[in-house]
Amino acid sequence: MNVQAIAVGAAGLSGVSTDALVVVLTPAHKAVAGDTALDRALQSAAKAGDLQIKPGQSLYLHGVEGVKAPRVLFVVARDASAKAFRAAVAAALAALKGRSFKSLAVAPLAEATDAHAEALCLVLEQAAYVYTHTKPSAESAVVPTKATLLVAASALSQAKAGVKRGLAIAAGVTEARECANRPGNVCTPTWLGEEAQRVGSAHGITVKVLDRKAIEKLGMGSFLSVSAGSDEPPRFIVMEYKGGTAKAAPVVLVGKGITFDTGGISLKPAPEMDEMKFDMGGAASVLGAMRAIGELKPKLNVVALIPTCENMPSGRATKPGDVVTSMSGQTIEILNTDAEGRLILCDALTYAARYKPAAIVDVATLTGACIIALGHHHAGLYANDDDLADQLLSASRDAQDPAWRMPLDDEYAEGLKSHFADVANVGGRPGGSITAAKFLQRFVGDTPWAHLDVAGVAHKGGAAKGATGRPVGLLTHFLLARAGKA
Repeated sequence: MNVQAIAVGAAGLSGVSTDALVVVLTPAHKAVAGDTALDRALQSAAKAGDLQIKPGQSLYLHGVEGVKAPRVLFVVARDASAKAFRAAVAAALAALKGRSFKSLAVAPLAEATDAHAEALCLVLEQAAYVYTHTKPSAESAVVPTKATLLVAASALSQAKAGVKRGLAIAAGVTEARECANRPGNVCTPTWLGEEAQRVGSAHGITVKVLDRKAIEKLGMGSFLSVSAGSDEPPRFIVMEYKGGTAKAAPVVLVGKGITFDTGGISLKPAPEMDEMKFDMGGAASVLGAMRAIGELKPKLNVVALIPTCENMPSGRATKPGDVVTSMSGQTIEILNTDAEGRLILCDALTYAARYKPAAIVDVATLTGACIIALGHHHAGLYANDDDLADQLLSASRDAQDPAWRMPLDDEYAEGLKSHFADVANVGGRPGGSITAAKFLQRFVGDTPWAHLDVAGVAHKGGAAKGATGRPVGLLTHFLLARAGKA
């Protein structure tokens, strides 16, 4: 993706050489100050009633006198924020769909920041991405091959930094979407391990992929219980990015990598089971974040742990009522084999302790209960540390990747008591996302830890079916902020 930022004063917009010029207004902008040709076109359109300076309004003009760009699109954003700018550019791309143009210039009349530049990169990624791996006949998206953000000279340095960050996050989002969109017979645990090695090799990240024998040696009985019914061998992926000092404690990311989830013996209903290929969305987002970090090279140590396997029913599969021993030594009564994500994550969380991490963040499409609680807009955020929670919430706002903090009171753990083991893997239906988080909390000790339940945001169903790449942006902003403070 070719995106750049250049300095162009308001008076110079008409002279920009581009196939299409998008001018982003806000309700506060009744004129294009300093540019006579564009302002004349805007005033004429407003006087004729063709354009109202109200949020969501737009007007396409061709061959505006005095303007070098043959296509001009005025679009009105809700306000001057990066979020509103992103929505306005998305609307502009939709309005330009079907028109032949290879280059695009975007001019926000409000003061542009690094956040606006990042938003431009991300909206272009969203528009450009088309899944073709198993559908090579898919129509290509009609998007510009070159995009330029036009900013005031005083904002250029910020804008360039935003473009650099935005392109890296966009690459990470594409990585996550591409992994999660591949069907379960393509994106197997073995393939996911190979993809992690490809990302690591390209970006200077050390990668180890442990096989079943190595996982058994570690004593990950909980993880292995999930893979017991599948013919596909499990993998445990370890990625180490060393951007900080040798003695600096790393941040550990843990991603749930169930490449297909039937529910096991607790079989899911058939409708929409095909979407269970997306149950490795947490792993995909962690892999995407590592790609973004590999491109940006922050001064921070980061470890990514991805336990990955299938959850299948067979004569070898774990049964409801079985008791397994986790890597931590805690025994777990498996009351429902469809609550498998926490069973692979708990062993990865125990493994994380060997790094003596500064913080652990796990990401998982963990519970349908989180969707009931928060819908498809916010990810659920749980944390045992207020400062870590605040950092992640701040990152979610900066990345326009919303998360909402949920409770983690000790009383919620009562439902996980078992007559036959240290803990049961499920409680009752009430607060199901919370009890899942309480289960995971048992395996992190006093380490600052957060859990992101992304079941409602990592993919979409219906006509828009596909992976979203969330929360790559949130994770990347969180890691960059940690590096900045370090």
